[in-house]
Amino acid sequence: SFSPCFPLCFLPCFLPSLCGHCKKLAPEFDRAATRLKGSVRLAKVDCTTHSETCGRFGVSGYPTLKIFRYGRDSAPYDGPRTAEGIYQYMKKQTGPDSVLLRTKEDLQAFVNNYDASIVGMVLHCLTVMSDITSVLHDCYMCVSRCVLLFRPPRLSNTFEDSLVVFKDYLTIGSLRRFIRDHIYGLCPHMTLENRDRLRVRDLLTAYYDLDYHHNVRGSNYWRNRVMKVASKYGGRGLTYSVANKKDFLSELEDDFGLGTSDGGELPFVTIRTRLGHKYTMREEFTRDGQSLERFLDDYFAGRLKRYVKSEPVPERNTADVKMVVAESFDDVVNDPDKDVLIQFYSPSCPHCKKLEPVYRELAHTLYYDPKIVIAKMNAVENDVPLGYDVQGFPTIYFAPVGKKDEPVRYEGGRELRDFLNFLKREASHSLVLSGSKDEL
Repeated sequence: SFSPCFPLCFLPCFLPSLCGHCKKLAPEFDRAATRLKGSVRLAKVDCTTHSETCGRFGVSGYPTLKIFRYGRDSAPYDGPRTAEGIYQYMKKQTGPDSVLLRTKEDLQAFVNNYDASIVGMVLHCLTVMSDITSVLHDCYMCVSRCVLLFRPPRLSNTFEDSLVVFKDYLTIGSLRRFIRDHIYGLCPHMTLENRDRLRVRDLLTAYYDLDYHHNVRGSNYWRNRVMKVASKYGGRGLTYSVANKKDFLSELEDDFGLGTSDGGELPFVTIRTRLGHKYTMREEFTRDGQSLERFLDDYFAGRLKRYVKSEPVPERNTADVKMVVAESFDDVVNDPDKDVLIQFYSPSCPHCKKLEPVYRELAHTLYYDPKIVIAKMNAVENDVPLGYDVQGFPTIYFAPVGKKDEPVRYEGGRELRDFLNFLKREASHSLVLSGSKDEL
């Protein structure tokens, strides 16, 4: 029951009890709940035992977080998944949508913020803002209203303006686009809280010992060098950011193969595209920026080799269920002459272990069918290719002949007959069963 008697905010998390992503979120969610006690209620709904409730609110993936106001489903939660990020995001949900700035001192205090600030001004405010009237003259709407975006002082630089004026016709849509296009600037500070928003585009990131709370000047040293190079490659579809290496150590190691001993005090530089392709700069980052320019020249020319996290390709792969790794995925799953059922699993997943004997029996049953492959891949130790959405385990897809770029997600039962009925319906040919070699 989502009571309307608690009007401010209620954030339930819908999850099944054995979901790996949910277990990862749980301690962060709990810490945020402790900090938000008294202002925002956080709760969990186990979709394993409360499937009707989860279905009523359209929950289809896990974990799903929704914001409720006055007992009603208000909006999906699309904020960070760390304790600090959840806390900050939900605190803003309970505060006022805007604050009134009455004096120049109010304005200065408001824009002297760790993050970017949006200020909307109307006619009677202009006398308060007399020290920025030269900027207002550039805004043709300022006779009645004007919107300004102030970049955070800690990110001040010589490569872009610290203040951006909204000049379009004012609508909700145009204002949203203006904020989206300008709020991060040329080279934002990527954090655990904003990384998902930044990675909707192809993104280069320089990781180093960055600390804007205690060492602004030192943090901007390498950022300025990134920006100097980035300003030469504008308009080519690549965005840029800097990040604290310590915040992303596990990601750098798991996703890019970069160890903590690599690089020393010099930045790590990576590129992650919105399609999931990954590249690393192997040359040391030189202070003159020349190595970064060479890296970008090779990237835009298509000369860089993608980094792929992969286990070694099996020397022998004679079992009924074929083992696939990232390096062999194209050869096995994207074989143009064979239908392939591929299971993405985690070695520690109890559901995967329960499925194992049925999956082996399926592979044995279809052993004599030369046009179909039953395969599996450890999705923890190998990069999952584009087009396969793996959020939990096991996740199973079917890649049929002629439609390798449109794999079909398997959503059926976990018994042998369920798999055989699915393959009979989806396969590009008549199935051949082992033993009798009869067609199904």
